[in-house]
Amino acid sequence: MVPREDWRPKRGEIPTEPGVYRFLDASGRVLYVGKAKNLRSRLSNYFQPLHSLHERTRRMVTTAQGVEWTVVGSELEALSLEYTWIKEFAPPFNVKFRDDKTYPYLAITLAERVPRVMITRNRKLTGARYFGPYTKVWAVRETVDLMLKAFPMRSCSDSVYQRAHRTGRPCLLGDIGRCAAPCVGRVTPEEHRGIALDFASFMAGNDESYVRGLRTAMTAAARDLDYESAARLRDQIGALETVLAKSAVVLDEQTDADVYGIAADELAAAVQLFIVRGGRIRGVRAWVVDTELDVTLTDLVDTVLQNAYDEGDAPAREIIVPAVPDDVAALQQVLTERRRAAGERGAVAVKTAQRGQKAALAETVATNATGALLQYKTRRSGDFTARSQALADIQEALGLAEAPLRLECFDVSHFGGSNPVASMVVFEDGLPRKDQYRTFAIADARDDTDAIHQVLRRRLTYLHDEAAATSPGDGPDGAAPARKAFHYRPGLLVIDGGQPQVAAAARALRDEGLTDIAVCGIAKRLEEIWLPDSDYPVILPRSSDALFLLQRLRDEAHRFALKYQTKKRSSDIRTVLESIPGLGPARTRELLQRFGSVARLRAATADELAAVPGIGPTTAEAVRRALRDGG
Repeated sequence: MVPREDWRPKRGEIPTEPGVYRFLDASGRVLYVGKAKNLRSRLSNYFQPLHSLHERTRRMVTTAQGVEWTVVGSELEALSLEYTWIKEFAPPFNVKFRDDKTYPYLAITLAERVPRVMITRNRKLTGARYFGPYTKVWAVRETVDLMLKAFPMRSCSDSVYQRAHRTGRPCLLGDIGRCAAPCVGRVTPEEHRGIALDFASFMAGNDESYVRGLRTAMTAAARDLDYESAARLRDQIGALETVLAKSAVVLDEQTDADVYGIAADELAAAVQLFIVRGGRIRGVRAWVVDTELDVTLTDLVDTVLQNAYDEGDAPAREIIVPAVPDDVAALQQVLTERRRAAGERGAVAVKTAQRGQKAALAETVATNATGALLQYKTRRSGDFTARSQALADIQEALGLAEAPLRLECFDVSHFGGSNPVASMVVFEDGLPRKDQYRTFAIADARDDTDAIHQVLRRRLTYLHDEAAATSPGDGPDGAAPARKAFHYRPGLLVIDGGQPQVAAAARALRDEGLTDIAVCGIAKRLEEIWLPDSDYPVILPRSSDALFLLQRLRDEAHRFALKYQTKKRSSDIRTVLESIPGLGPARTRELLQRFGSVARLRAATADELAAVPGIGPTTAEAVRRALRDGG
C-alpha cells in the first residue's frame, strides 16, 4: 500500500470551483466518484488524520493510490457528470443499487398508425406512453381488462391484427365489444387513435373529469331517448368506476407526486416509491441499496433520485422525500430536464411534506420502507447458504480453529447510570435460540467494563458444572428457562462494545481458567470487530454475510437488554407506589395504565394524579413526593 502522503495533492493544487472527483487504485480502477461545490474543501476532508475518518472512508482512502478531478461550470454540471461516471465506472465504494427486478408497465404505442395497449417490461419502445411500474403483473392485466370495456382499443399483437385485416374477420375481442376493430374498418384509424388518447388521458390522471363527461353524455342521450347510447355509456362508467375503486384516493385529483420513503441502517437502505397520479396511487416500486461509505440521509436521497428515473421515465412535478438534499436546485433542474425529455411539461419540485394528507402518505411510505428493510434482513438471515458462509468467514477473519456454531452475545443496559442489567442472546447455526436467551440483574458496577466482567464470570462459572440444571437468569418474555442449556460451550463470545469491553471479557475468561473460548467485540459506530490484546480492529467487508450476522446478533442483544431494563424499572416503580399508604396493587395498576409510562407519571401534577379514580388529593401528593424522593 502506497502511503497517502506519496500521492496526496498539495492543497494549493486543488481548485476551489465546483467539480467531480475520482479516487483510483493502483490499477487505475475507479473506487469512488463524488461531486463538490468546492473541490478543495471537499477533498481536504479525505486527508484528515486516519483515526478521525469514518472507518469505511478510511478503508477507501487507504485502498486508493490517486485522485483526479474535473472542474465544471456549475453544480448542475457536476451533478450530471457524477451521474454519468457512476453509471460508467460502477465504483465499489459508491452506493450500490440491488434492484435487479424489472417491473411490468402498461404501455400505449402512440407512435404506431393504429396504437396498441400492452403489458411490457421493455422501457425502450419508440414513441410509447408508459404507466406504472406495477408490482404485480396480474394487477396490470386486470386493469387493462376493465379499461377495455370503457376504451375498446386494440390490444392484439401485430400478427393477429394483420391476419384479421387480410381475412376481414375480427378476433374474439372485437366480437364481444372489447375492441373497436379498426382491423376490419369498424372505426377509422383516426377514430381509433382518439380512443387510445382517451385511454392515455384517463391513466394519466384525468379520470374524474372524464367520468363526469360520460355522465353528462349519458344524461343527454337518455333525455333524447337514445337509450342504446345511454346504456353503452352507463356500462363504460361502471367499468371506469371499478378501475377507480381499485386505486386508493389519497390526495386531490390535481396532484401528481412521487412519494419516497427510506429506511436505513449501517449496512443497507430500503427505498419505497409510491407513484401518485391524479391523486391516486398508480404504482409502487421498492428496492434495496447497499451503503458502502458513511452517507447522510440527504446524500442518500440525492443518490436515490439520480438513479430512480431511467431514460424515458418522467418524474412527477412534485417529489416528496424524507430530507431535501443540499444541492436541491441543481437536482430539480436535472429532474425537470428528464421530465421534459419524456414528453411531460412542468418543472419538478423536490420537497418534504410537513402536514396534511401528503405528510400522512409520506408516513405510510416510510412505514413500508421500514417493513421492506426488515423483510430484506430476515430473508437474508434465513438463507442457509449465506449463514454457512457467514460462519466460515467469521472463522477465517478471527483466526478460529473451527466455525463458531454457537454464538453468545452480551450487552449491558442502564438508565442514566442506574439500574444496570445485562442480556445474553444465543445464535446456533446462524439462527436465534430464544429459549436460551438470558438476562442478568447487576447489583453494583463501576462502569460497563466492570458489568461485563461480572456477567461473564457468572455465565462462565456454569461451564465448570456439567450438572447445572438451570440458568441464573430469566427466560425470554417470562418463559421458563430451558434445563441444562446454560452449560453448553459457546464457540465465540461476542461483546457489544469496543476494546475496553473486550479486554474485560478476556479477563473474565482468564479468571475462570478458560483459554479455549474465543471472544470479540463489535463497536456499533464503525462496525469494527475487536479482539483481545489487539491495537487494530478486524474490518469485515460491508457486504459480507459475516458482518451482517454479527450485527444482527448485537442488535438482538441490545433489544433484549433494553426490554429487561424497562421491565425492571417498571417493577421498581410498582414497589415504590405500593409502599404508599392507601395505594395497593389495583390503584397502582390504574395509575400506570392511565399515564402509560413511568416518565409521564413522574411528570404528572397533583391535580392530574388526583383525577385518577380512587386517588384523592392527599394520596396524589404522597405519590408525587415518593416519586420525587425515591423514584
